[in-house]
Amino acid sequence: MKSVLSAIQPTGDMHLGNYFGAVSNWVKLQENYRCFFGIVDYHAMTMPYNPAKLRQNTWDLVMNLMAVGIKPENLFIQSLIPEHAELCWILNCFCSYGQLTRMTQFKDKSLQMAEKSKDDYISAGLLDYPVLQSADILLYKADYVPIGKDQEQHLELTRDIAQRFNGQVGKEYFILPEALYTEALKIRSTADPSRKMSKSAGEKHSIGLFEEEAVTTKKIKSAVTDTGDNEPGKMSDGVENLFLMLKMSGGVEAHNTLIQDFQDGRLMYSSLKEETAKAINEMKSRFIMNRQELNAQKREIKDQIKASSAEIRKVAQETIREVKDLTGLANVKF
Repeated sequence: MKSVLSAIQPTGDMHLGNYFGAVSNWVKLQENYRCFFGIVDYHAMTMPYNPAKLRQNTWDLVMNLMAVGIKPENLFIQSLIPEHAELCWILNCFCSYGQLTRMTQFKDKSLQMAEKSKDDYISAGLLDYPVLQSADILLYKADYVPIGKDQEQHLELTRDIAQRFNGQVGKEYFILPEALYTEALKIRSTADPSRKMSKSAGEKHSIGLFEEEAVTTKKIKSAVTDTGDNEPGKMSDGVENLFLMLKMSGGVEAHNTLIQDFQDGRLMYSSLKEETAKAINEMKSRFIMNRQELNAQKREIKDQIKASSAEIRKVAQETIREVKDLTGLANVKF
């Protein structure tokens, strides 16, 4: 069975953008691949954060992922597997400084930091995190990494590092991971359809996967539809976003009916919003119920994820032993 590696940062509650953009595909991938799904708390340290909040977010994310259908045996917490950091250091020696400074996300996030920080502090971890990301992938010799087109640069860096490593040690040790182009949907903010859904932009810009039904309904009913500058007969970003969420939430029949109404020029936005809110809340109700059941088993869940991380770590440990042999480092087996 081919293997898949994907990961998510514990930076806050899951929202519809996270779910439709990545996690819903994870659930499907479990049926056909050997999956390694990481909660990458080391990555979450590259930007300013609160330690207590990071720990809480990590375990909340575990519960949320399980509530939507991720199998616990496929889950691991990055910081419980120190080999991620160890391989990152080794791979740093096979990656150039120039490659890292050219990474788009480093440019974007360092600019954000510069705008917010008075002392011009930018974490070295922010520069280096693509190498840690490469270590996350190569540690498990993943065949595929599910990505969207906007993530191709990071996977290409991983392939470059793997090729340089193989060339220097004189062996085709690391396989070159390939992109698995899943249906990575871009869910937009209902408050501002020109930007993607993101909690960091403010509470009104995201719809939480586990938030109360009334809150979700209010956000959908107040969603921006037409801004007045779209071409006649062309669907605006706001309307397109509502249709996308309606379809992905399971309201396919209502979606098809309302699409026809739009094409006939008789769509009522109130009907679209009503059906979208209904479909989202029906989908979410299953997740919320699952989460409530998991809340009653918090201690057992923590032990389960620690155990799954320990089991997955065995794969990481074997990779590190082989990498040390190939690179001439001291190894415990000698």
